[in-house]
Amino acid sequence: MTPLTYARAFAVHVFTAAGAALAFAALIAAVRGGWETMFLCLGIALIVDGIDGTMARALKVAELLPRWSGEVLDLVVDFATYVFVPAYAIAAGGLLPQPLAIPAGIVIVMSGAIYFADRHMKTKDNYFCGFPTLWNIAGFYLFVLKPVPWLAAGLVALLAILTFVPFKFIHPFRVARLRRVSIAAVVLWSMLAAYALLRALEPGPWVAGGLVVIAVYFLGVGLTEKR
Repeated sequence: MTPLTYARAFAVHVFTAAGAALAFAALIAAVRGGWETMFLCLGIALIVDGIDGTMARALKVAELLPRWSGEVLDLVVDFATYVFVPAYAIAAGGLLPQPLAIPAGIVIVMSGAIYFADRHMKTKDNYFCGFPTLWNIAGFYLFVLKPVPWLAAGLVALLAILTFVPFKFIHPFRVARLRRVSIAAVVLWSMLAAYALLRALEPGPWVAGGLVVIAVYFLGVGLTEKR
């Protein structure tokens, strides 16, 4: 193996770690009230998370660099982008009743931390088990749909509970069932979400409705799958 081979393998770890930089940028934007910028950073982090595993397998990173665990690195970055930063946004974004804002953020980060430590968070057929702490997506929906504060608080509580309910939640790229439909739904969702960001999270009823339909699809696929 040449030094270039090892350098390319390590570059994949650097690419994954870039997700942490995006989480940091997203948090700064959130503190300043720049919610669109925050969700843009988290969206780019989603893209990084979606392709770094494929790159790692193609370049045999685990074999070449056993000192560094790509799995642990991925979990660290995912916790920041999927849970920690969105928890701050949900707590500080004026979405919830004021007395419940900080407690809700605490519930999100604690339930998310426990979920990430679950060795059975994924099933043998590559579904997630329970709500997979997609608080970045949940937060995006709350900012776009703007439900009344008490309903928003109820939805946060429900999702936190569903984290520990053993139902299947589809992974759009790794689950074989309806994979083409799921990937098409992801592409459409990305387009609608990008439009929502361009419209300062005020995309109008048709786009918001489309986002809701796609969310119902992803939830429904898992619920109709046998355990």
